[in-house]
Amino acid sequence: MTKVTAGITTSLDGYITGPNDGPRRGLGDGGERLHYWVFGGPWTYEEEPRGEATGADKQLLDEATARVGAAVGGRNTYEAAEAWGGHNPFGVPFFIVTHRPQDAPQDAGFTFVDGLDEAIAQAREAAGGKDVFVMGGADLIRQALRAGHVEELSISIAPVVLGGGKRLFADDSNETIGLEHLRLLQSPFATHISYRVVR
Repeated sequence: MTKVTAGITTSLDGYITGPNDGPRRGLGDGGERLHYWVFGGPWTYEEEPRGEATGADKQLLDEATARVGAAVGGRNTYEAAEAWGGHNPFGVPFFIVTHRPQDAPQDAGFTFVDGLDEAIAQAREAAGGKDVFVMGGADLIRQALRAGHVEELSISIAPVVLGGGKRLFADDSNETIGLEHLRLLQSPFATHISYRVVR
């Protein structure tokens, strides 16, 4: 049965990017450290990452990849990642939430959808019984949680303090989200915590 999950990496102080994020610097100043776990160690914007996840990090990625049948991302994430070079990097249907669906590229493996609810609906249909993964950014994950779409939330906490950037949860939010602990995995580069979202 299709389940909607969401996942993102944060710093210890709750940031999903450092300051000055955007194209060619998708994770902002110093933000590369957030994704050391994805690439098995240090990397920089100036040099393409060459490594890959190992140990608990690889276990998490392998399990998530096997479960996911469709992905949903935000337009800002799409642009900050420079459209992943014009090719869907996930190998599953990938829906981009945008107010400008007419901007969709041709034959790049992305479907632009006007609105989160419609993107989730299309992703559920495309997932073929597997999970739908909401990959962010933070605003999209917050919207998906608020709308009641997300059933499981995974947060990878990198051992870094960024001191600024974009937060996963806004300081002025008065929302309460109930979470039930499911699992914890640890590596030198991140602590991965999975929660069931309690309605």
